[in-house]
Amino acid sequence: MDWNRYRFLSRWSLPAPPAAVYAALERADDYPRWWPQVRAVERLDEVTGVIRARSLLPYDLTFTAREVRRDPAAGVLEIAMTGDLEGWARWTISPHGTGTLARYDQEVEVTKPLLRRLAVPGRPFFRVNHALMMRSGRRGLRAYLEAV
Repeated sequence: MDWNRYRFLSRWSLPAPPAAVYAALERADDYPRWWPQVRAVERLDEVTGVIRARSLLPYDLTFTAREVRRDPAAGVLEIAMTGDLEGWARWTISPHGTGTLARYDQEVEVTKPLLRRLAVPGRPFFRVNHALMMRSGRRGLRAYLEAV
């Protein structure tokens, strides 16, 4: 087992139409407005930006996100990630009851030296840290969608 590789899956049930959820998620520049753990997004060009994130544990992750797929008809947004995280992340948006299911898949390898050194003892904490970040993101997006 490679202790520095992670696969994450989160599902967010949201009481908003799929088009509204997709529109919010495709505007990564706005993430810091509703997702407290996304501390900064610096746009480099039309498809690339640098993201700095920090959840409960006292470390930042900084990575470059490059859009590799934007498909509104399929409800898919996908990025490639380089920096403290190497890999990819994908949102898949679909109707769910009277609202939307936003599915987040992520496969990454941690490259940040401190986190690599702490890979074995820290792994459970890193997974909980990610889960807390995702829970907060869901709450933030829900509130953001209800306000618009």
